[in-house]
Amino acid sequence: MNSNIAASFVARYICVPRQSGRACNRLIEFHVEQGTDGLVIAGTTGESATLRRSEHIELIGRAVEIAAGRLPIIAGTGSNSTVQTIELSLAVADPGIAAYLVVVPYYNKPTQEGLFRHFVAIADAVEKPVMMYNVPGRTVADMLPETVGRLAKHDNIFAIKEATGSIERLKEVQALVADDFRLYSGDDFTLLPFIEQGGHGVVTVSGNVAPEQVSRLCKLALAGKHAEAVELDKMLQPLNKALFVESNPIPVKWAVSELGLMAPHIRLPLTPYPEQYHEQMRSAMRSAGAGLEKKA
Repeated sequence: MNSNIAASFVARYICVPRQSGRACNRLIEFHVEQGTDGLVIAGTTGESATLRRSEHIELIGRAVEIAAGRLPIIAGTGSNSTVQTIELSLAVADPGIAAYLVVVPYYNKPTQEGLFRHFVAIADAVEKPVMMYNVPGRTVADMLPETVGRLAKHDNIFAIKEATGSIERLKEVQALVADDFRLYSGDDFTLLPFIEQGGHGVVTVSGNVAPEQVSRLCKLALAGKHAEAVELDKMLQPLNKALFVESNPIPVKWAVSELGLMAPHIRLPLTPYPEQYHEQMRSAMRSAGAGLEKKA
């Protein structure tokens, strides 16, 4: 395991290549300044599903260059094809990336054995460590704890991003993996109980808008400062809610544009954030302590 990516908080970076070079620079500098522990490039929030292959490779390379070693870059390379996932992972195997985030294959509904073989094939083919990503709400397929336990024994699989939002699921996985296997939440709503149950952090949507606050929540929870963590979590919950009134990343990209960090562009088949939700988001951002500036 690479200790540099055993961090408490990892944001999902939302820039896509159509954004100007200045916007990509602003986004990464924002996370460096706010104390983000690491960035996932081309995750769901980064609209990975609509990136051309050339854009995907360009975006990860650009992020590595801009970050310049100041925080680890995790490359999102998962797909519903094992071969294509391996090919893309090898294509972005720049020495500057720290790891890969690989989602459970979507649409084709693999069996648990199929999931096991998929992740083993990828982990065998790449040199950098792999974080698995289980998000059945998007993929339909659900990687069960027994499968996670089998895969956690692979030398090149160091973590899972578990996005079921179930603390019971976390407990089931914990019982089947070694103590040094990293457990990250993929659900901002249940971040606090996830860490207090023994999770290590979060790969977050809300952290794109309020990175300092989400990072602080993780640190408070990890330090056992329950009362302080609860108060901060209450401040963040309206933001969590506002960011999911429509499909991610529609709301979060608009919110980040309100911070003046990028233009509010979204790619079809996703559509712009409806005006009826704008004030709810602004109010939630103020509640979370996220600064509101002029648009880019």
